[in-house]
Amino acid sequence: MTFPLFDLSGRRALVTGSSQGIGHALALGLAEHGASVIINGRNAQKAEAAAKAIREHKGHAVSAAFDVTDAGACRSAIDYIEAEIGPIDILINNAGMQFRMPLETFPVEKWDELFRTNVSSIFYVSQPVAQAMIGRGRGKIINIASVQAELARPNIAPYTATKGAVRNLTRGMATDWAKHGLQVNAIAPGYFKTPLNQALVDDPKFSAWLENRTPAGRWGDVKELVGAVVFLASDASSFVNGHMLMVDGGITASL
Repeated sequence: MTFPLFDLSGRRALVTGSSQGIGHALALGLAEHGASVIINGRNAQKAEAAAKAIREHKGHAVSAAFDVTDAGACRSAIDYIEAEIGPIDILINNAGMQFRMPLETFPVEKWDELFRTNVSSIFYVSQPVAQAMIGRGRGKIINIASVQAELARPNIAPYTATKGAVRNLTRGMATDWAKHGLQVNAIAPGYFKTPLNQALVDDPKFSAWLENRTPAGRWGDVKELVGAVVFLASDASSFVNGHMLMVDGGITASL
């Protein structure tokens, strides 16, 4: 049985920060639904190993190593991909970082690095991708936000600020580009077991708190994000624009 609305066959997806964690799970999920995926990371060997892992699952994948925090590198990489690999139909802006410290002692250089990685990179990659998409009159852009776009916890105020910015940047991108045939949306994951969260996963006190705080009563598995990204990347979401989809086990719905 096939479901044409969710079929991504013949489409090409660039997933930033997809050598591991959420990004790699999303890339694999897109490949399983027919997309050809481009794995991105700063480390060329890790990116190629991640692409090879998808090919071993019978998916179509290549790697493209470039630094998403470097605007010039992004422009050059997108130009190369469009000319030599093929048009980008789907862009997943997943690259991100976290740094935990009380706000009163938070280093200025880490503030700048967080915003460059979590926010500026989305603009650096999306602008050249969108310019090509606009010329074709179609395209899907999905930004990875966070429940921290809506909530705050101690010691992550700058991260929370970046994810709030991602939410509103998504709205702005949709507002500017919907008229050109683009859909721009965001996914807001809750707490998932990823390398970024490993310190929290390994903390019994935090894990117990999270399980009690989350209506679903557990951490999320990165595979549980695939359905959301396939929906937003496919024709099933053709009139969904500027939306942030929470995938959080109910944590933002409950006090």
